[in-house]
Amino acid sequence: MINPSPIEIDRDKGNFSYETDYEFDAGVGLNEEVVKYISQVKGEDEWITDFRLKALNVFNRLPMPTHWASKDLENIHFEKIRYYLAKGQKPSRTWEEVPDEVKETFERLGIPEQERKFLAGVEAQFDSEAAYSRMKDNLEKEGVIFVGSTEGLKEYPEIFRKFFGKVIPTGDNKFAALNSAVFSGGSFIYVPPGVKVSQPLQAYFRINAENFGQFERTLIIADEGAEVTYMEGCTAPKFETSTLHSAVVELVALKGAKIQYITVQNWSNNVFNLVTKRGLAEEDAEIKWIDCNIGSRLTMKYPGVILNGRRARGEVLSIALANNGQHQDTGAKMIHRADETTSNIISKSISVGEGCATYRGQVHIPEHLKGCKNNTECDALLINTNSRTDTFPAITVRGDDNSVQHEASVSKVSAEQIFYMMQRGLSEGEAMSLSVNGFVNDLTKFFPMEYSVELKRLIELEMEGSVG
Repeated sequence: MINPSPIEIDRDKGNFSYETDYEFDAGVGLNEEVVKYISQVKGEDEWITDFRLKALNVFNRLPMPTHWASKDLENIHFEKIRYYLAKGQKPSRTWEEVPDEVKETFERLGIPEQERKFLAGVEAQFDSEAAYSRMKDNLEKEGVIFVGSTEGLKEYPEIFRKFFGKVIPTGDNKFAALNSAVFSGGSFIYVPPGVKVSQPLQAYFRINAENFGQFERTLIIADEGAEVTYMEGCTAPKFETSTLHSAVVELVALKGAKIQYITVQNWSNNVFNLVTKRGLAEEDAEIKWIDCNIGSRLTMKYPGVILNGRRARGEVLSIALANNGQHQDTGAKMIHRADETTSNIISKSISVGEGCATYRGQVHIPEHLKGCKNNTECDALLINTNSRTDTFPAITVRGDDNSVQHEASVSKVSAEQIFYMMQRGLSEGEAMSLSVNGFVNDLTKFFPMEYSVELKRLIELEMEGSVG
């Protein structure tokens, strides 16, 4: 028999909420007055207010996505969503200062323990604003900045404004425009030249309110030769009504810099998770997205890298698990803009019950470039007869001196394999979990140990009751 891990993860760990008195509430619905209210409450400069209002016009003008996977978006009623809720504007710097109900939320989710054990800094966002933000003193002395986006705009405008909205412009898509109009929370990180942050920085995003939209905006800049790893975790309680999460994440890796961005999401199945993530890699820089998507009603997320400098490298490693009533529409985008650039995409998906997993990817290498390489691998595992998986790779390669390789596979869990493991003493559910974890094992090794263990346990919990 296999000894169970000592780390306990409750299936409903994130399924709780607290009655909260909000000091700031923009009300229900979206219009210019709501956008102005958010900007006024935050005390923003006039240029940010103008930026928001222009984005609102773009949002109203742009159509909803029209491919078949987007049909479920018709269930989002923008006029019924609450776009801004906050208890206060300034995050606490010590754990004791955090409001009691917020503190209890993050203590229940284990944030203080993670901070003490293996993090260099942590930010905890509760609905629209960060409730807690802290970084180790030695990193501050090295010039590392790790604050919320609101603080970043106010305190470091010369750095923030230079790259803000440049990697993902407002008009990129309808939900990027929505975020640009009502964004609040998220992280701003700047790592000075040559500084290597050895421990991860983490942000945790928690939706507590019903009929709510969370719109954090994250900007990470690694200056020349700098290195940083950033991790985010996401949860929400299970309400009867739909909840919207629409974030924008921009990464900028300057010459020789390295950024690794890790996501483990476990949204409840009422959340529409519609996120735009993209990085810009300059000469000899590297950007790696490690993305794990479990939960949500619909996820549409395609992390990308613009390989803008010679010998730049981009990588997306993704895992998606779609259970009953869920659609994981995920993928990657790699845009080559310089010679000798390299991109790697490895996607693994598991479809359980009547769940649907979709890979949607784009790779573009123009004719004038030389020495560019891309590798794309898409592997899907079907658990039940009604499970569904689809793959839509769009790879455009021109020129004589560039190389691309692509492979895809779809497989079912082997009945003989399950039978054999059951003969060795495992239950059918344990055998199924072991098989699925073996399927994703070559990717989970890239996660920090704490996240890798949690991911495997989450998969075990999702597999309960999936057989038969």
